[in-house]
Amino acid sequence: MKTCLLRKYQVLIILCTLLASCTASNKSENINIADGWRSLFNGEDMNNWRIKIAKHELDENYANTFRVEDGLLKVRYDGYEDFDRQYGHIFYDESFSYYLYRVQYRFVGEQAPGGEGWAWRNSGVMLHGQNPETMTRDQDFPISIEGQLLGGDGEKPRTTSNLCTPGTNVVMDGELFTPHCVSSNSKTYHGDQWVTADFLVLGDSIIHHIIEGDTVLTYLQPQMGGGNVSNHNPDVKKDGQLISTGYVSLQSESHPIDFKSVEIFDLSPYKDDTEKLKEVLNLLKNQK
Repeated sequence: MKTCLLRKYQVLIILCTLLASCTASNKSENINIADGWRSLFNGEDMNNWRIKIAKHELDENYANTFRVEDGLLKVRYDGYEDFDRQYGHIFYDESFSYYLYRVQYRFVGEQAPGGEGWAWRNSGVMLHGQNPETMTRDQDFPISIEGQLLGGDGEKPRTTSNLCTPGTNVVMDGELFTPHCVSSNSKTYHGDQWVTADFLVLGDSIIHHIIEGDTVLTYLQPQMGGGNVSNHNPDVKKDGQLISTGYVSLQSESHPIDFKSVEIFDLSPYKDDTEKLKEVLNLLKNQK
């Protein structure tokens, strides 16, 4: 069984490098993916999204933290007197397993009063997250894999699309990776510029972080474990259990951020056909 799993991951690694290195084959031209992208944010409202902010009940949008204005999904803190570790997440109300997830984001404005120093120009995209209905009132983060989004200060290097692991672990370089965060090899994005972040997630096998078309981080076997999540229900966190599916969410972590688009390409129809998966990844790599 261990040998079979290893071969499975090796095959998927080879397939996923297509996003970073290969060109489309003639065979892939027969597959139409024009309608494959699905927008999760309609630019008008937050229908089909659920909000969970620490110290508040599910679906309570405390202080209008999450809002839609000017066609953007915005995270704001003008209604906060003190951030007070009220970390929040807005979840799409459908789970996914095999997918390419894309967001366009930018950091703006000033950090909320009482925000932690490390949270300046800091937010995140949560992957394979727990169902928000299973989160407790005071839970700070969902058990999930976080694609950490960071903005630069105008001078110093600061990578984005890093990995953080609230209540989870992953495998890197053939070993279980247990530290909370690890940096990607991305460029630094200063100021209020728009940045496109993609996350290629293939069940419980492999995850790629991609910034502006460049693959900047890769890891395997997302699973429950470790710490860095507080006030959760221990019955939900089954350490060592691989995570093959879950919810995507966007974070409120004390610094204002805008999301212009939130899209997903469902790859689950191809998960059992490596040739078809290869062809679709080829097309996605070369899609304008």
